[in-house]
Amino acid sequence: MEEDLSAHRVPRSRPRPTALVAALALAAGLVVTSTTAQSADAAAPAAVKAVPATIPLTLTNNSGRGDQVHVYVIGTELSSGRQGWADASGAFHPWPAGGNPPTPAPDASIPGPANGQAKTIQLPKFSGRVYFSYGQKLVFKLTTGGLVQPAVQNPSDPNANILFNWTEYTLNDSGLWINSTQVDMFSAPYAVGVKLPNGTTKTTGHLKPGGYNAFFNSLRNQPGGWAGLIRTRADGTVLRALAPGHGIEAGALPASVMNDYVNRVWAKYAAEPLTVTPFADQPSIKYVGRVSGNTMNFTNTSGAVVTSFQKPDSDSIFGCYKLLDAPNDLVRGPISRTLCAGYNRSTLLTNPNQPDTSNANFYKDAVTNHYSRHIHAQMADGKAYGFAFDDVGAHESLVHDGDPRQAYITLDPFN
Repeated sequence: MEEDLSAHRVPRSRPRPTALVAALALAAGLVVTSTTAQSADAAAPAAVKAVPATIPLTLTNNSGRGDQVHVYVIGTELSSGRQGWADASGAFHPWPAGGNPPTPAPDASIPGPANGQAKTIQLPKFSGRVYFSYGQKLVFKLTTGGLVQPAVQNPSDPNANILFNWTEYTLNDSGLWINSTQVDMFSAPYAVGVKLPNGTTKTTGHLKPGGYNAFFNSLRNQPGGWAGLIRTRADGTVLRALAPGHGIEAGALPASVMNDYVNRVWAKYAAEPLTVTPFADQPSIKYVGRVSGNTMNFTNTSGAVVTSFQKPDSDSIFGCYKLLDAPNDLVRGPISRTLCAGYNRSTLLTNPNQPDTSNANFYKDAVTNHYSRHIHAQMADGKAYGFAFDDVGAHESLVHDGDPRQAYITLDPFN
């Protein structure tokens, strides 16, 4: 889980959204475990259908900006496992060998649509990303280990002053999964969609009217250092808000920002049990956590200790990794995903039975993931990937269909 969606080398990576992990694992014939089993369950019946090698992807530019848009389709070709990029026709091009120091990657850009226009390209069977940038092309480089993707938490990254964003997707024989992600940053607004065989379209990712500015204004006014996540260009252009884990890495957010909440959780569950039921469709599978010293031990229904977690720091919570690592297994991963969601949404103190999947209970504590809170508050459908396991309880901004006819990315207004 400690890899990015397209399996490329990145300076620092976040766990993949579990629905996309499920899609990739299904393609490889692996056992899938997820806090939201519906993605895997929905994909399984579609495996008998012949999803074509490519499907149309229509990009519509409603941004209101006059900048030239540059589009990139990069990822892992699922039929071969090779990493590379696709051109507008969906043809695959493997990356050449990289170097040390990194060497420039081939120009994989596709000219995007002008404001008020649309353009259709072909989306291949990748586990990958579709990047889009405004005004400038992105800088990609290759090392001996593969592609180095943008890491904008690093101010010296060559893409740090470029306005851009990306969607993550998997297209395989079980269908299409495509998301609107804020796991790493909140930036240029966009929505995604998939056209079903009956002609209807599922969409997600649109902000409420005025939601873009409302998000940044809310973050600016959030006490505790959260305004430090906002990045602007020298000319005053707002570029993005870093996700809080990247903000800690960049020194923009205090590393102790979640400590008070963690301390209270630790005190509570030293005195009483925390029950985790990680699979909604398997209510008999339960694990009970109790704190002893610096360790939270989880036992199964037989009383045997199955896994243990050390007291997490803020970065582990926001990134759902390190001290909250979530391997794709049947025990530790599902428990960790549940804890990660509970910490980010601050539901662990109010509900000793996790996961708490009611968004009416989320982000109520003064100490919480305010970045994710403000994102969800501005989404038209309330759904987002504000952190890696925002799919716990199906609150993620992802659409899927087992027999997709077309994919959509809509570049939305900056207002």
